Amino acid sequence: MPVWLWFVDSLAFIVGLLVVVVLVLSFRRRSIARSSGSFDLSINKHAEASARGWTLGMGRYSENHLEWFRTFSFSWRPRYRFERGHVFLVGRRVPEGREGFAVHAGHVIVEVHGDSGVRQMAIGPRALTGLLAWLEASPPGQGVNNVV
Repeated sequence: MPVWLWFVDSLAFIVGLLVVVVLVLSFRRRSIARSSGSFDLSINKHAEASARGWTLGMGRYSENHLEWFRTFSFSWRPRYRFERGHVFLVGRRVPEGREGFAVHAGHVIVEVHGDSGVRQMAIGPRALTGLLAWLEASPPGQGVNNVV
């Protein structure tokens, strides 16, 4: 078999593998986003305002948890689970400088205190309204009032 044919076969295999990877990532994202209560949500574990550290993802509500999935991951399990009652929203602001390029357009940044180590979330204005309502509408007896 000539060398150029090996090269063509290898190139076709690599392209086919890339197509499969893109299809799997697309299928995963669509299946997570199909469930009700899902939205774009980026997180940052750093407290300062910079473009460094932002990770794109999706949030999904469950009864007492907010689950966060990385956008570019093969895992079907959430990377973070924010339990209602252990998430404290401290303040909000618009992205500053290069930070606007690291998060989705139109998102606001919310400062977060909690057990997860996540310090900031970037979320759309409508999804932020939903998050605030979800935090405030806890079941009776949980004593949740974490919105400042």
